Amino acid sequence: MTNNHTPHVLIVGGGITGLAAAWRLQTLAGEQGAPLRYTVLEKAERWGGKIGTEHVHGYGDQPFIVEKGPDSFISQKPWGLQLARELGLDDRLLGTNDHRRKTYVLNRGKLTPLPDGVMLIVPTKIMPFVTSPLISPLGKLRMGLDLFIPAKRDGQDETLADFMRRRLGQEALDKLGEPLLSGIYNADAEEQSLLATFPRFRALEEKYGSLVRGMLAARRNAPPPPPNGKQVSTFVSLRDGAEELVHHLVKRLTGDLRLNAGVARLERTGDGYRAILEDGEALHADAVILTTPAKATAQLLRDLAPDTVPHLESIRTVSTGTVSLAFRREEIRPLNGFGVVIPRSERRRINAITWSSTKFDHRAPEGHELIRVFFGGSRTPQTFDLPEDELVAVVRQELADILDIRAEPLLYRVYRWRDAQPQYDVGHLDRVAAIEAGLPPGLWVAGSPYRGVGIPDCVHQGWLAAERVVNTAA
Repeated sequence: MTNNHTPHVLIVGGGITGLAAAWRLQTLAGEQGAPLRYTVLEKAERWGGKIGTEHVHGYGDQPFIVEKGPDSFISQKPWGLQLARELGLDDRLLGTNDHRRKTYVLNRGKLTPLPDGVMLIVPTKIMPFVTSPLISPLGKLRMGLDLFIPAKRDGQDETLADFMRRRLGQEALDKLGEPLLSGIYNADAEEQSLLATFPRFRALEEKYGSLVRGMLAARRNAPPPPPNGKQVSTFVSLRDGAEELVHHLVKRLTGDLRLNAGVARLERTGDGYRAILEDGEALHADAVILTTPAKATAQLLRDLAPDTVPHLESIRTVSTGTVSLAFRREEIRPLNGFGVVIPRSERRRINAITWSSTKFDHRAPEGHELIRVFFGGSRTPQTFDLPEDELVAVVRQELADILDIRAEPLLYRVYRWRDAQPQYDVGHLDRVAAIEAGLPPGLWVAGSPYRGVGIPDCVHQGWLAAERVVNTAA
């Protein structure tokens, strides 16, 4: 590049990954005093991708705050929290009501509390686990064999199901691993990559020779709470919902931001790239960051990077959805906890239920409750395509059976995300490495198809892509 040339970076995709990449580019350019301009292209009519929040008024002094996608982000992965703080949103952050924290597992049709001290899937307190009816006596003995089973140290990937069976047994897989861990990814435990989704388990196994010993050590070595500050909740949202993060981010971005701007074709030029938009406009860029879904990315790279296409197209997706329902508090049973996960073995037509207004404050008007039901994915795909009236009827029947909630909802909202949830099948990290190795210079991919599906992981991937752009241009 010549000294008087201002590098132009094109970011395709206006979800949280693309917006975070733009923010990082803007921040680095400001810190380094480097001239740089960027354009963010989003095919849809709104920013944020799967992050969306609806405010429903008319039932009291505050609205129902209904999430269309993720309702929070995990603070133990620091990048989402860091982004919020960089945007000056400290006073808008909202932690969970941890004094009401309780998770239930549906076990033979009944709500059974997850025993106190269970970290993800591993018991770290003896008596609560021993006295819990969730796992049978034989199942508990089988889990205890984890202390004696040799560690796997060959570095090879395996399914979450194989790992769970090997270390803790089939019953632990059915009642803990499948609903709690596969549920996070809407995945099939028999296909789900351990190294791509829960690499910490393999690391603990390799270091301590046992998952139980590893989790006990992690608990002992956890940093103490800050002496003069409030401990950050494990899950964090914003007072007006997750989309508040997107709104503040977009307001602070100073580049060229375009909605309803799909990219039809991407071409290599002598000194960079040319994007042909769906309306025929051509944009030149020195570097490109693609944050689009894997199959859309494959279409854009079919001529540019043909070796990446089979790997991109092999990343499966599933369709997921939620139904949020509002009730008068007096008309339903008390909601003591955060929600219930439902093992596949229960053969229900939904995957989980979150008690949104118990989990977070400011989610429902006084005297009301908001409940969120999850469906679809690899576990209940038959529910996804039901007509809306049938779907709501199914959800209401499930709420009646599981929670004895039979009241007429004040309102409901249905949100469906077709083919939107990437599946990290065994070998996923090898596929991602092959994709990254096949990219031409000056082009990067980032987002949920690759190295993490949650908000913090997507923010982190966007930041890393932006940093690579700046380092390459320097």
